[in-house]
Amino acid sequence: MPSNLPDSFRTLDEGPKLEIKIKASRFIGQVFHAVDEESARAALTGVRKRYHDARHHCSAWRVGGPAVPLERSDDDGEPSASAGPPILEAIRRAEVFDVAVIVTRYFGGTKLGKGGLIRAYDEAARHALEAAPPRDVWCDVAVTVQCGYDDVGTVEAILARFGDCVVQVNRVFDGEPTFTILVRRSRADDLREALVDGTAGRGRVT
Repeated sequence: MPSNLPDSFRTLDEGPKLEIKIKASRFIGQVFHAVDEESARAALTGVRKRYHDARHHCSAWRVGGPAVPLERSDDDGEPSASAGPPILEAIRRAEVFDVAVIVTRYFGGTKLGKGGLIRAYDEAARHALEAAPPRDVWCDVAVTVQCGYDDVGTVEAILARFGDCVVQVNRVFDGEPTFTILVRRSRADDLREALVDGTAGRGRVT
């Protein structure tokens, strides 16, 4: 996993349904929180059922977090690259992850042309993204150290030194002392190194 990844990323929870009208065509956009492709497809299935009489349900999603995001887009019968890619680009511009955006179109009888469709789907996606409630997701890493009782004080001192980035510590003293530490991702390697050095290699750090 790249070491320069942030400790948190921005995602969006499910947002309201927003509609815009362009030359009698209705574009209904909505954001869904989706941690993987399965949940994104489930959201799309739900929209298809809700608006079963609509001509197009165009979509894009960016799931899996920022480490290795999975991006997909679908034009759903619109001209190639006129619907799904503009929606995906709107998600990228919003700098959010674990998000699916679905834009349903009711055709109004007037063709918009490829350029008009790109602008329409971009606008519908952008409004939906702006209306969805944001939240931050923290990317914490578990670090475990097993040590002798003579090194417990040293481990505790190291944890105190890393107090600003240690989220949680689980201590087990049944047999060999074991510390399971939840730490911010950007400091995990530093903590491992400090535990190895502090115990002079006696602590088993994973």
